[in-house]
Amino acid sequence: MENISNNDTLPSPFRCDNESCPLFPVPILIPVTIVCIALFIIGVTGNTLTILIIRRCKDMKTTTNLYLSSMAVSDLLIFFCLPFDLYRLWKFKPWLFGNFLCKFYQYINEGCSYATILHITALSIERYLAICFPLKTKVLITKRRVKCVIALLWALALLSAGPFFFLVRVEYDMCTHSEYAVSSGILDIMIWVTTIYFFFPMFCLTFFYGFIGRKLWKSKDKIKGPNAANREKYHKQTVKILVVVVLAFVVCWLPSHVGRFLFSYALKSGGVDGYFLSNYFNLVSMLLFYLSTSINPILYNLMSKKYRTAAHKLLFTRQARPWSFSSTRDTRDDTLCGEEHQRLK
Repeated sequence: MENISNNDTLPSPFRCDNESCPLFPVPILIPVTIVCIALFIIGVTGNTLTILIIRRCKDMKTTTNLYLSSMAVSDLLIFFCLPFDLYRLWKFKPWLFGNFLCKFYQYINEGCSYATILHITALSIERYLAICFPLKTKVLITKRRVKCVIALLWALALLSAGPFFFLVRVEYDMCTHSEYAVSSGILDIMIWVTTIYFFFPMFCLTFFYGFIGRKLWKSKDKIKGPNAANREKYHKQTVKILVVVVLAFVVCWLPSHVGRFLFSYALKSGGVDGYFLSNYFNLVSMLLFYLSTSINPILYNLMSKKYRTAAHKLLFTRQARPWSFSSTRDTRDDTLCGEEHQRLK
């Protein structure tokens, strides 16, 4: 979430000379904090479960799930930045954690956001190839190549977020965007970077998922055999999931993108009304941003019967015996997941 940098020009709800200075009125901060805590619990639980399941079940270690596991790591890192965002809401100044942590946590938040978006984009491309060109995909898309792609995605995301490290610093005892960075044009660079990171993935999701939905919808009349009804139902469900994924991306990420423009305009114009609108708009976009990272496991995993079965095995077969960290335990986990997978076939 963007913050303003000059306390003297703020309207009364944001002006504060006390040692403890909230950015918004307390009646607003309380429900926002409750929502953030709920999203934190849901997001950390769902993404941690995703990582554990894919790591411990051999049958879950597919190329698609490699992307999902890496994206879950990115979303977890994003949630570890949430306490700092809440701190800034409740205590806009002074910032007690030093200049480096001010820069570093916002850089990690930005870089992991880009990583999540790139993983979502890569997933759309992989699913398009797997459904529309299944034979070629089995040959071209291997686990080794996917791991290389994931490493490239992370490198690109962290490199793209590099300018953000110089965009923030502790100023007037506040962790905020520096006026020098704004005047040097770094904020303008970040605006263009975030624009690309929204519209390019949006194009990929719409284009590739549109082709997938069209192909599945056309193939429903060609489905024959004893399981035709179930396969048709599965295809319809898949199309609905694809639509939900695209809509969720737009709803959760577009406000954050628009908020950047509002913040940039408010800084350059210097208008009080612009500051007021920018901060409240970015408060909403922050909630939607964390909502996106919390529902990713639901959109990409929990709708899978195979994933739900593996989660059930991981959570409930442990209650009868203590946890251990031996190789025997890992082998037993893989066997359990494998046996369940055979029953699902």
